[in-house]
Amino acid sequence: MLFKKLLGIDLGTDTTQVYLKEKGIVINDPSIVAYNNRTNRVVAVGKKAKAMVSRTPSHITAMSPIANGVIADFDMAKELIRNFLKSKKLPWSLFTDVIVSVPTNLTEVERKSVIDLLKETGANEVYLLEQPLAAAFSSHLNIFEPTAHLIVDIGAGTTDMAIISMNGIVVSKRLKIAGNYFDKEIIKGVKNELNLKIGEPTAEKIKLGVGAAVPQPDTLDINVRGRSVSSGLPTEVEIKDTTVRSWLSKSLKEIIKNLKDLIEITPPELVGDIFKNGIYICGGGSMLRGVDELIEKEVGVDVHIINEPLTCVARGSGVITENLDEYSHLLTDASLKEIGS
Repeated sequence: MLFKKLLGIDLGTDTTQVYLKEKGIVINDPSIVAYNNRTNRVVAVGKKAKAMVSRTPSHITAMSPIANGVIADFDMAKELIRNFLKSKKLPWSLFTDVIVSVPTNLTEVERKSVIDLLKETGANEVYLLEQPLAAAFSSHLNIFEPTAHLIVDIGAGTTDMAIISMNGIVVSKRLKIAGNYFDKEIIKGVKNELNLKIGEPTAEKIKLGVGAAVPQPDTLDINVRGRSVSSGLPTEVEIKDTTVRSWLSKSLKEIIKNLKDLIEITPPELVGDIFKNGIYICGGGSMLRGVDELIEKEVGVDVHIINEPLTCVARGSGVITENLDEYSHLLTDASLKEIGS
């Protein structure tokens, strides 16, 4: 029996990852809950629930209780976290302390909601860590020196971008344009241009299969099935990467515009550091073909994709769990004040 266990949690719109001190990431499951509207009971969580998305009867709803990086449905989010924390992959202990990563620029109400959620699911102490800081830690960037690092986390629900220097975030922006927004643009494009209705799982399949930010050396294509808008019958169409790129271009331009705006409000000396150190991108969106090339071309700064971009925030939280005494000053505790302030 453990007296206390320490967890690092990345509570994402698409995926929840749990890092257990001295063990690493032990849970990496979709942030999806399926529940029965008639009985008000949860029928599946995680991978099983994700398999139900867009495939359930009317009385079953499969949804993510986390939207745009914040809690959208508190009760369902509680079921999600409670299920994960009861996993056999986590040892039982008398006390559980949690370091949870959150997007930048959350309101005090949104931050308190995250703390309340974890406390109601069994956590004793809850500390908040901003996601760009976590990503920087996973990359072993020296954020303690008076030099700037620019982190861009293109997740499922939000794109977080922040300039980090001397232990903290100097300036930051958070957009609701990210992976899930890309999927919606694909759904809209398939319907308007190809006369086909598809769901979110198929849109994600298209994005992963042929999605790109810049022209590719080889033509990519994918066959997808859905319902014809005109006849209402099942049909299949072929989609090329050039078509998908045109659907995603507006969203990518908006991300780059906000990135340029962020750099414009950054102190000049730190901008010089960014030019020297480059831009670091992570999250699922960083894996879109050529997104690093596009940002590099538009901003004029070297772009680096962080190693293992899908898990870097959880791993960054894990670095803190392994060295809590050393890095506690980077966290915010349940009273919403910096520890030690």
